[in-house]
Amino acid sequence: MYGLVNKAIQDLVCTKFGEDKWLEIKKLSNFEDDFFIGLQTYPDELTYNMVKNASKVLGADASVVMQAFGEYWILYTANEGYGDMLSLSGDNLTEFLNNLDMLHQRVNNIMPDLVAPQFSTRNETEKSIELEYRSKRSGFSPMVIGLLHGLCQRFKLNQYTVNHIIQKDEQNECDVFKIEWN
Repeated sequence: MYGLVNKAIQDLVCTKFGEDKWLEIKKLSNFEDDFFIGLQTYPDELTYNMVKNASKVLGADASVVMQAFGEYWILYTANEGYGDMLSLSGDNLTEFLNNLDMLHQRVNNIMPDLVAPQFSTRNETEKSIELEYRSKRSGFSPMVIGLLHGLCQRFKLNQYTVNHIIQKDEQNECDVFKIEWN
């Protein structure tokens, strides 16, 4: 996992809950450095531990932490210099979701060790779309829900719903999310 992800988790915790909570999470996660380097890779286990420990320290379910992080990530990446790249990926939610894999290909040029998830869309209508999500990592589907909430806000959709309609399991090869708006 790139440091940019871990740094965003740190910033989310510090911004919403205070630096003392971050220091507690950092200590429980056995992370001793003062900061994360954005383009440096860190073990996935560190990120999983930070989420688990954030859940303990903040008294929130890990899926709630991941969803909050996903929503925060959209704003964070735009402010960390990736806003233009996000803007190039689409002028509306449907266009953006259809271009997610292309966005990850662009990011992969900057971050060659990126292990990006794969996305595809289906059942697109004027007021809804379904997003298929495939990842080599487990446990990130709550983050996708948060990301979708953040994207709906980014594209100024006032009334929308995000539902996790299919969960990846032995019968289903991917997670599927349905986004509907007015």
